[in-house]
Amino acid sequence: MMRSIRKAAVIGSGVMGSAIAAHLANAGIPSLLLDIVPKQLTEEEAAKGLTLEHPAVRSRLAVQAIAKLRKTKPAPLYDDTFAERITPGNLEDHLAQIADVDWVIEVIVENLDAKKQLLSKIEAHWKEGTVVSSNTSGISINAMSADCGEAFKRHFLGTHFFNPPRYMKLLEVIPGEHTDPAIVSGMKQFCENRLGKGVVLAKDTPNFIANRIGTYGLLVTLQEMQEKGYRVEEVDAVTGPALGRPRSATFRTLDLVGLDTFVHVANNVYENVSDEAEKAVFAESPVLRGMVDKGWLGEKSGQGFYLKKKGPNGSEILSLDFSTMDYVPQKKVASASLEAAKLAKGAREKTKALLGAGDRYSELAWNILKKVLVYSAAKLGEIADSIREIDEAMKWGFGWELGPFETWDAIGLVRSVERMEAEGTAVPGWVKEWIAQGNTSFYKKQEGAAFYVHGGQYKELETAPEVISLRSLKEQNRVVKSNSGASLIDIGDGVACLEFHSPNNAIGADILTMIQQSLDEVRSNYNGLVIANQGRNFCVGANLMILLMEAQDEEWDEIDSIIRLFQNTMYKVKRFEKPVVAAPHRMTLGGGVEACMPADQIVASAETYFGLVEVGVGLIPAGGGCKEMALRVSQHAAHPDADLQPYLNQAFETIGTAKVSTSGHDAFKLGLFKPTDRIVINQDHLIHEAKQSVLRMVQAGYEPIREEKIRVAGSDGKAVMQLGAYSMRQSGYISEHDVKIANKLAHVLAGGDVPAGSLVTEQYMLDLEREAFLSLCGEPKTQQRMQHMLSKGKALRN
Repeated sequence: MMRSIRKAAVIGSGVMGSAIAAHLANAGIPSLLLDIVPKQLTEEEAAKGLTLEHPAVRSRLAVQAIAKLRKTKPAPLYDDTFAERITPGNLEDHLAQIADVDWVIEVIVENLDAKKQLLSKIEAHWKEGTVVSSNTSGISINAMSADCGEAFKRHFLGTHFFNPPRYMKLLEVIPGEHTDPAIVSGMKQFCENRLGKGVVLAKDTPNFIANRIGTYGLLVTLQEMQEKGYRVEEVDAVTGPALGRPRSATFRTLDLVGLDTFVHVANNVYENVSDEAEKAVFAESPVLRGMVDKGWLGEKSGQGFYLKKKGPNGSEILSLDFSTMDYVPQKKVASASLEAAKLAKGAREKTKALLGAGDRYSELAWNILKKVLVYSAAKLGEIADSIREIDEAMKWGFGWELGPFETWDAIGLVRSVERMEAEGTAVPGWVKEWIAQGNTSFYKKQEGAAFYVHGGQYKELETAPEVISLRSLKEQNRVVKSNSGASLIDIGDGVACLEFHSPNNAIGADILTMIQQSLDEVRSNYNGLVIANQGRNFCVGANLMILLMEAQDEEWDEIDSIIRLFQNTMYKVKRFEKPVVAAPHRMTLGGGVEACMPADQIVASAETYFGLVEVGVGLIPAGGGCKEMALRVSQHAAHPDADLQPYLNQAFETIGTAKVSTSGHDAFKLGLFKPTDRIVINQDHLIHEAKQSVLRMVQAGYEPIREEKIRVAGSDGKAVMQLGAYSMRQSGYISEHDVKIANKLAHVLAGGDVPAGSLVTEQYMLDLEREAFLSLCGEPKTQQRMQHMLSKGKALRN
């Protein structure tokens, strides 16, 4: 049995090592960050009179790496203060301290000899029971540990994080031939539950799973392009969202990864496989080698397959012409197949539409895809034991919406294999045998359960009890109520879940109506309610299109009715007699925030970007957001003589500058979460954790939130905030219309023109919100901002 991991050591403070230490800190795991002792002083160190023996010099690399974490974008840390959980050191003075940690992670240069030498040093200080792992992206785990003792080997394995570790879900766990199975299962569970990772078990083969198949796919794409004369931008148009892949597609991905890094990864497979046909694919590309030799490494060198260049009409992104190796203006890419894919819904339908049109882009997609599918099937058993590991690795590591075997099912397994063989493509025997047995897909669903092919037969797809799939529950007929915007789903144990599913999960009358109907249903038949969904984002706000149309038609009574419905619905949620827990994730903006704030508790994903952003469209929060922030100000300064102004100024700044949290933890700092709210690091576990919170409240004897009066700053506090807005205008930071919005916001947050310290009701504050919102809707510049957001997707500062 593996012991608990309470402290770690990361060896290697480069970009990857420091980022892994940062993510351990995110999860509350303190760590040592160790690196080599520098051999030269910096100019600054010399000026201070330091020597190479000074402790600050000896641990400089780790100290600098930790300082850089606070500045790096995207941020490796959920909260800058988490950097304090990382202790810097060096390999000569502090390596012995690994005897006091539970997990040592090696993250040094990708060189077998260097790694073997380091493992020898680690073993000299190692205490049995401590897990040791390598973050290698492709070097053999067995070769690395070949000279180590048997006890050490039992505790050694690969843990390949994908970069950046905070944001990339995939973690490949690679056991060595001697690794204790209890260590493997224990690390898988720890990395899923504590680090929030999607863990796949990979075999100890070159580049493991995701990089093996991903690199193959990129190389065959490059080869197809060169053979058939496609342009860079054509390939990216086909191999991006049209094929269920990220927008970076092929060549933007290579530019992001770095061509030198990619060449190294491809070469690792070339040098370590024996099959000649496979070696031919991974052989060094003259084009890539030429680009690396010229220093055209991609984004880190400023040019790769694309080059951003300033011209007379602003910046232009040029693409590389392979025939001349010059950068040329991109040509518009359009075809029937791409248009069909664009119009189709979901990755399955997009892929089918792209392949079905029969034009040259369909041909490109097919010729790439068939090779990747066949290669993935051929590698089953060699790189992983199940198709599920391969599919999940590609989804979590490369951002594919469908893994290779899911894609094969989507395009029609039997029909596609017939086409492959007709074209002379050799299909692995096990695939043909599977079809010969009468099977038409690798995955299937039956009586509410999911199955996948494993060992020549269907095996039930097991999911952890912490994973609740709303889609699966709906397929099991667990929907209690539903309309166009939302559904109420029975998630078991007397708890129901309200799921938004309108376009972009935007809140309109349909969702508000379903919330009210859900409260009635839960009141009669359930113990509590979770508000959650599993869309790309939780909710990006209210339905702005309807609001703009009503404002342009001067339908003020209709807007007033919409806002009253929103406010009244949220008030009912807050006063509901049974527990309500909101579980937001990713983008949760404007009305999405206001849908969470009335809940008894927010259980949020660590990757939640939470903010009241209404000023970006010329408005202020009016679904209870201002009222809730004013209430929190009142609660923070609970003593009657306590000064409200500092808390009020923070709320004014947070809303007035449309601040959005950079993580769930950051939402606490912005005052958008209450101290009793919680963060869940594994988003797959979010609904389960929210449900558990409901059940705990029920078991403790739930009492509804009682209404309390709100102590407000009144006209004095309002004046302070308005003065701040005036000063920003005088300094040129904001526009006149920004000042108008800020003055309205100050009026509402301060509780209007009442004496300082007045106690007001929640309804009074809601009325102030609504009045200010309505008046701003009538402003032409607000309507311009709304129109700009709808058409351009970004804020207009007019």
